[in-house]
Amino acid sequence: MNTPLLGTYILAVILLIMTPGPVVALVTRIAASSGSRRALATVIGTNGASFVLMALAILMLNGVMTLSVLSLAILGLPGSFYIGYLALQGIMMPINTPGKASTGGYKSGVWGGFITGLSNPKDILFFVAFFPQFITVTASFSTSVLVLALIWLVLDFAILSFYILAIKHWVSPDHQRAITLISSWILLVIACVGAVYNGLAVIRAFPS
Repeated sequence: MNTPLLGTYILAVILLIMTPGPVVALVTRIAASSGSRRALATVIGTNGASFVLMALAILMLNGVMTLSVLSLAILGLPGSFYIGYLALQGIMMPINTPGKASTGGYKSGVWGGFITGLSNPKDILFFVAFFPQFITVTASFSTSVLVLALIWLVLDFAILSFYILAIKHWVSPDHQRAITLISSWILLVIACVGAVYNGLAVIRAFPS
């Protein structure tokens, strides 16, 4: 096993997951407004999206498929709108009913996490452009895929769970509403930027 390459991968994954983005903003918002159960369901959804993106990267490495700029834009455009929808839910949530957002239930958390993770620009860039560089971490292609996937799963779940734990146990209820609003506004900005970027990419793909 290529230990230096594996160590670089672990460090890259930790930094990628910890860096604020749509997934972190969504998880912290749900943890603050709807509780740990739904936030953990969201993490499960984001993990599922990561494995889909990882599978696409593996198929590309095997030459089974290719992803053009247009394909990535088409994938990211509806995701941007959905992230914007989630952001507006958090912004418009009444202050005196902090648990209202939890009425969607457990499945809603999984679905929201999956869509957000699938359209996360950081994850798309990582799995399409960066992940293939670590596929030689072992001499076996299948073993490398298994090792890299398990490491991502463990680190992703652990880091996002730490965010949930921090909010639910170390942040006062008075501050949880503020976290909900801040996270929602971050999501809205990311959604707007993503929608504009992906929309322009789609427009440029077609000749005038």
